[in-house]
Amino acid sequence: MHQLTIQEAATKLPELIQEVLAGEEVVLTQDATPVAKLVAVASTAPQRRFGSLKGKITIPPEFDDPLPEMADCQ
Repeated sequence: MHQLTIQEAATKLPELIQEVLAGEEVVLTQDATPVAKLVAVASTAPQRRFGSLKGKITIPPEFDDPLPEMADCQ
């Protein structure tokens, strides 16, 4: 864990971001009191790609047939 003042962080932000991306936690202090922590954002679910389910979903031939409960409406 790395600690530095808010003023120091303002001048070293690009370097701090690289540290955070490398797994380091950075604590920002004001008057020697910790006030904020920079940490990497937890990875989110992987982005879905168009076509990623191709071949995994099948639509039955009767999909577009009228529903039996709608027979009275025809």
